[in-house]
Amino acid sequence: MNFRDLGLTAPILKALTQEGYTEPTPIQRKAIPPALAGRDVLGCAQTGTGKTCAFAAPILQRLSKAIPKPRVIRALILTPTRELAIQIQDCFLAYGRNLPLRSAVIFGGVGQQPQVDAISRGLDILVATPGRLLDLHGQGLVDLSRMEIFVLDEADRMLDMGFIHDVKRVLKLLPEKKQTLFFSATMPPEVMGLVNSLLHDYVRVAVDPVSSPVEAIRQSLYYVDKANKTKLLAHLMEERHIASALVFSRTKHGANRIAQDLVKRGISAAAIHGNKSQTARVQALSDFKAGRVRVLAATDIAARGIDIDQLPFVFNYNLPDVPETYVHRIGRTGRAGHEGEAISFCQFDEKDELKAIEKLLGRPIPVVEGHPFPMENFDPPQKDKHGRPVNSEDAEARAAAKERRRQRDAENRARAEERGQAAAQAVQAPAQPWPEEDAPKQKRRRRKKPGGAQAVRTDAPAAETAAPAEPLVPRDRPLGRGVRQGRIHDTLPDDPSIPITDFHKPNPLDSDVIMDATARLLAPRRPSPRPQVQERSGPDGKKKQDKEARPQQNRPRRQGKKQGAPAQPAKEPALPPSLAGKKRRRRDDRPRPIEAPPRADRQKDSTQHKSLMRPYYLHDGD
Repeated sequence: MNFRDLGLTAPILKALTQEGYTEPTPIQRKAIPPALAGRDVLGCAQTGTGKTCAFAAPILQRLSKAIPKPRVIRALILTPTRELAIQIQDCFLAYGRNLPLRSAVIFGGVGQQPQVDAISRGLDILVATPGRLLDLHGQGLVDLSRMEIFVLDEADRMLDMGFIHDVKRVLKLLPEKKQTLFFSATMPPEVMGLVNSLLHDYVRVAVDPVSSPVEAIRQSLYYVDKANKTKLLAHLMEERHIASALVFSRTKHGANRIAQDLVKRGISAAAIHGNKSQTARVQALSDFKAGRVRVLAATDIAARGIDIDQLPFVFNYNLPDVPETYVHRIGRTGRAGHEGEAISFCQFDEKDELKAIEKLLGRPIPVVEGHPFPMENFDPPQKDKHGRPVNSEDAEARAAAKERRRQRDAENRARAEERGQAAAQAVQAPAQPWPEEDAPKQKRRRRKKPGGAQAVRTDAPAAETAAPAEPLVPRDRPLGRGVRQGRIHDTLPDDPSIPITDFHKPNPLDSDVIMDATARLLAPRRPSPRPQVQERSGPDGKKKQDKEARPQQNRPRRQGKKQGAPAQPAKEPALPPSLAGKKRRRRDDRPRPIEAPPRADRQKDSTQHKSLMRPYYLHDGD
């Protein structure tokens, strides 16, 4: 069977031929026909089996039948890592070189403006990682309302990296009617739950047993102590004349250490992990693919989705905790039918991980004896306070992180001390005298003479009349206004952006000015007591209020029907029997607010008295 038998069109067949594809792989033979028919597909296959072509070719053929104007995103491919997203985008460009379709890739770690520009020009296919896609959609820069095909690649890796919640958020943004292509190397229960909620009437495609390695990969195991692993790696690189190898480390610190040790031994190497910037990661991967670097030390971030043509060797410098990760690591070699070899190093405290891997594989890994660095340390692994074994690589990485943090804090403290010493020297250093051209100008005020003529009075600032023994501030900057003399270096740093002032007016932000204003605002305002109502005894012996002393109430009066007729009080309606003994409250009986007495009768606050609280710059005439 060839690709023409799968129903692909001539432009795609021509591109596949230019890429060197002759016969489809099993996953391509089983997945392309139902995908072309528009059905949902669940693909279970290991890495390196041609999954990208299995969903890229049908998408290109279906979308090329009719291109809307303006272009809208009609296909979305969601991937867990940036490297895999870039690789899928390259495949779309290669397979669709003869088609008038546009595609772009977006991922985090780099500036978003170039990606936004590509989206604004119009796209048919978008390859994205979950984080950047949700970010751009939240900004209103990505519209997924007219999407027709959705691809979720490496679904189990999404689960391992904690992206499953982001994937569910993305699914809520997609239209309900769409074609879904779902690919995963393993099918844990969490992934199957996502499959059941996402796929409808799907076709299941599986080419290999789940979590089984490619048979073309030769595997070998070396027992070696931790201190000799780098020596053994360098020995094998030179003895077997290995041109390029991918080395997997357990930690980021370990990947950096492996690359540094190999460079010291004359072997070109680079590290790639999550702490590296996106630019550094792309550059390291590009150098490795181009042959400029012999060894690429990586963490599990590179364990999936990176397609390196004809990679001959993969080294497991540290065995992984999860057995399935071992399968994905060695799957970087032996891709597309090529041969490859996977070499693993095992120290004494990693034997539990080795047993789990061999249990998953269903057979033991062949052990190589007689190498120059045999295992000599058989001490049991250390345990923490809870009795759990402590991995030596993890402990070393944590210790290195603490040391880097300690050095960073020490550098920050040293820089702070240097800045403090420089500021103290600037304050204590003698300032330059006033230049003539920068001397403060005299203040001219006019006052009226009794005869009506005006005389000019010249007042010099106090700083000129009694010059200080040592100038308080340097005079190398232009003058301004608003800060009290003698306090600028106590309150403000010596920064060129802060103007020097002539200090003849108080600063409204000084502490004493703010305190006085606050005292005026917070001073209590005590109202004067109500006027006393005089009482007198009536003829019947009852006490009555004096009408003159009784406060007048402005009650509304009703006007009679006839002009000039006295207003008659409105007759109140009769109360029901249940309320017969209760007094009815009228609107005029509402409690009225207490009117504040005039200012002359009120008690003065602290700032209105001639006391110590009164600011020295306030006068009675102000």
